[in-house]
Amino acid sequence: MTWLRRNLPGLLLAAAVASVATVAGKALPVVGAPVIALCGGALIGVLGRRSVSEAGVFAAGLALTRQRILGAAIVLLGLGLPVGSVLEVGRQTAVVLFGTLVLGAVAAVILGRMLALDRDSATLVAVGTTICGASAIAAATAVIKPEKERVAYALGTIFVFNIVAVLVFPPLGRLLGLSDRAFGLWAGTAINDTSSVLAAGVIFGPAAAHFAVIVKLVRSLMIVPLCLGLHFTRRGTGQTKLSLRQSFPLFVVLFVLASVVAGTGIVPPTWLAPLGGLSAWLIAAVLAAIGSALTWRQLRANGARPLVFGGALGLILAVGSLALQTATGWT
Repeated sequence: MTWLRRNLPGLLLAAAVASVATVAGKALPVVGAPVIALCGGALIGVLGRRSVSEAGVFAAGLALTRQRILGAAIVLLGLGLPVGSVLEVGRQTAVVLFGTLVLGAVAAVILGRMLALDRDSATLVAVGTTICGASAIAAATAVIKPEKERVAYALGTIFVFNIVAVLVFPPLGRLLGLSDRAFGLWAGTAINDTSSVLAAGVIFGPAAAHFAVIVKLVRSLMIVPLCLGLHFTRRGTGQTKLSLRQSFPLFVVLFVLASVVAGTGIVPPTWLAPLGGLSAWLIAAVLAAIGSALTWRQLRANGARPLVFGGALGLILAVGSLALQTATGWT
């Protein structure tokens, strides 16, 4: 009872902000629920700093949300990624899809060093840009546990260039004479969040939107090697040495199992949309909790370099994806 009394106010606050953000995100898909939740949490943190501080009534529940909910949200994402149905699209688009990912990874390393970004900021912006926006940032956050302001800045960077992509990609795709499938492949490999991929696809055409989302789902599977790579490159940096079993992120294994389960057809198709919605809602709750702990001073300390990094990386991915499509006859 003591645990419930201590944590319930903060849990309910995060849930309320996530619910409002989810509704608002549907009305404003270009912005999306993750960014709205983060901004809502930040607003609460500004207006009620005492209530969300370490001694505040909401503090314990918000801290619990930040620390424990991310893994569950990522696992639920796997139920929307049936392995069998995405493997065929992955086979057809492998050169463009994986070529773009490799290009993004190499560019991220080079640009990060040129801009002298701190390691966590570079990692979060890079995974958000090259893989799947807020979901990839959430997964990386669960593994590397960066400072909260770095997560917020990375999400803000992704948000800015999502809007640019939705506005620029459809008219540019028409100017270039791309087919529906070619535009879907371009959007699915070069735009960050699924909501923005869908928005750009819908503007271009229904067939483009459908194919873009499938490509984006295939791209999202890269969350698995992402988390594995981050785990093995970071686990030796701490002072306390843990065994692989102790330190390996369990949610990665559960994510893969969920994807396999989705591919067997055991999960009724009517459940997939609600489960995906629950995952998105949980991510929004986590971001609301992260936002509540932010201060303007913390964000200002990051400077403009992560934003420049995200913009340059997004441009490289967009141009690189088009070049690979041209080389493989996808245009």
